Amino acid sequence: MIAVVTMAVCHAASFLLRHQQTFIEPLITYHNHALNWYFLMRCIGRLSFPIFAFLLVEGFIHTSNRRRYGWSLLICALVSEIPWALLHHGFRLVGHNVMFTLLWGFLGLCVVERYRSDWRKGGAILIAMMAAAFFFRPDYDGLGFAFIMMLYVLRRHFALQVIMGCAMLPMKWVAGLAFIPIGMYNGRRGFIQGPWGKYLFYAFYPLHLLVIWAIRG
Repeated sequence: MIAVVTMAVCHAASFLLRHQQTFIEPLITYHNHALNWYFLMRCIGRLSFPIFAFLLVEGFIHTSNRRRYGWSLLICALVSEIPWALLHHGFRLVGHNVMFTLLWGFLGLCVVERYRSDWRKGGAILIAMMAAAFFFRPDYDGLGFAFIMMLYVLRRHFALQVIMGCAMLPMKWVAGLAFIPIGMYNGRRGFIQGPWGKYLFYAFYPLHLLVIWAIRG
């Protein structure tokens, strides 16, 4: 829920407020540093990706059917590309929605599991995948892919996750705040139970992009 809300806040700022002078004007100016609604909402939005990446790793570890999990990510990524393209004025070779980043991360986790005993071959494949992510540039591009790999490899070392995560992501100190709710995770599912709740979260991503596109006109 935290990831969904902060993501929606971030996209509202990015696609609705960026050119609204009222929201760009400073609310507070301190030592020549201006704080406005756009910057504040973008900071809030930086919490979302680390949490989604963490949930992807948890889903990969606990899912009973990884093949179905991968297909769900792929379908959501393909469907989400339509509202993403509408917001970005057309389809393009580079620049894609974040579901492709999560899908690519999922495939990277499959590589880690598959070549656990052959780190040279597995490492070479992961490097090639990260290079491909930098080329096709889904949200967070190769850094997002590397971040997901880091969360998985260091999943039993929370302090190292925090240090590495803050070093890897944009707006480091803001993204680092995402590790507060992550650190409070107790290893159990919350109040969202059953397939309907799960697929509702999949649907939210393309639907909220479509709503923002409609509002922007």
